[in-house]
Amino acid sequence: MIDLLAKFDSIRAEYDFLKSTGLSDPFGVVMERVLSPTRAIIQGRETILVGTYNYMGMTFDADVIAAGKAAMDSFGAGSTGSRVLNGTFATHIGVEQALKDFYGTSSAIVFSTGYQANLGMVSTLAGKDDVILLDADSHASIYDGCKLGHAEVVRFRHNDVADLEKRLRRVPEGKGKLVILEGVYSMLGDVAPLRELVPAAKAAGAMVLVDEAHAMGFFGPNGRGVYEEQGLEGEVDFIVGTFSKSVGTVGGFAVSNHPHFEILRLVTNPYRFTASLPPVVAASAEASIRKLMTAAPKRERLWAASRKLHASLKAAGFTMATETAESAIIAVLMPSQEACVLMWSALLDHGIYCNLSRPPATPMGVYLLRCSLSSEHTLDDVDEITRRFVAARAATQALAA
Repeated sequence: MIDLLAKFDSIRAEYDFLKSTGLSDPFGVVMERVLSPTRAIIQGRETILVGTYNYMGMTFDADVIAAGKAAMDSFGAGSTGSRVLNGTFATHIGVEQALKDFYGTSSAIVFSTGYQANLGMVSTLAGKDDVILLDADSHASIYDGCKLGHAEVVRFRHNDVADLEKRLRRVPEGKGKLVILEGVYSMLGDVAPLRELVPAAKAAGAMVLVDEAHAMGFFGPNGRGVYEEQGLEGEVDFIVGTFSKSVGTVGGFAVSNHPHFEILRLVTNPYRFTASLPPVVAASAEASIRKLMTAAPKRERLWAASRKLHASLKAAGFTMATETAESAIIAVLMPSQEACVLMWSALLDHGIYCNLSRPPATPMGVYLLRCSLSSEHTLDDVDEITRRFVAARAATQALAA
């Protein structure tokens, strides 16, 4: 018998070695109790959360919680069915209407996760006679959507307009083209130059899908994302997003003004062959999205905290992944995997939870301590986070000595 798990032996050995060091497991953190969007109890200690993607702090919003409780009382705990069969409740219609109102689009489709939104949209939009052109740093859900479909897939260099144009020119005449971009890339927190990439795609006759998972809520005058911030609302064909970041719940969605967009409900397997969101989640998401329509003060607080944290860590001598704070993702570059793990563990010991990111999630050879801030982090919080980063670095240097 061939052990089908043997192919993962090298990864298992690496993970076993990490656990044998006695350091905290960066992939096994348990939040014993969540106190607020910025605080939780981890390993019995109150910890500042700097890695949850809870950008707009909506998880503890009183109206969001109340909407969820009311839906639980009215509809029960779950849907038990697909949206095209028995799984469409009033709450699903409500959250899709909220998305249409938020984005100003004619259509919105809600998926059970953001991952499924990309699986469904990417695999369904481009067929066997079409070509997908995607940024090399695209999220795993986009790559997996490509694998699930039958289109030819062409990668172009990250945020490289000239390389996209070159590869578009090589697509044979008569083939459909879908260019897939992200507003904010989740590893480094860098922003795509959509105002250059999108016109290049449209000039070549391509349709454009932009994933705004890490930009919804705080980019653009209405919080719609980088495409709105860069003035491209009339140019992008499909927007994909998630509820698990700024909305503060779980789920995914796609919105569009395409006149035939609704047909996707009947032809997209990750939509029609999975159970719909529990009504409590859909109702909570609707309440959150409607509050995000008037969340300008939250956006201002988030940007102020993000810019200050980036500047403070840079001034303290840390190597940052971007020159300035381009988003609410503040990524600190580490010289090696060992240094990254040591620093991450020291941060947890000092009451800071952030994300340890390594290949294949990051480009080969890139190791990150990835922070993501919330609108509920104060500027005093930022000062404390910086102090603890400095203390954790001193602790790792003492260990190395």
